[in-house]
Amino acid sequence: MTRRAVKPGDVIIAVDPRYFRPAEVETLLGDPTKAHEKLGWKPEITLREMVSEMVANDLEAAKKHSLLKSHGYDVAIALES
Repeated sequence: MTRRAVKPGDVIIAVDPRYFRPAEVETLLGDPTKAHEKLGWKPEITLREMVSEMVANDLEAAKKHSLLKSHGYDVAIALES
């Protein structure tokens, strides 16, 4: 098996268009009341803890993007409006 060097711009992974979401929704809002009443579900972390995890994840992704860009790769960043 021969290995070929990957260069910036090479397609490494392609996503089948059938798996794209048809449209983004403006706002996602949930109410855990039914899950609590029907399933006895209770949150394990607070909203503040969840937001902290999300921010930490975003910072980690930004570090990875920065590393890729510094090595000459084009990085597509998904932006939410």
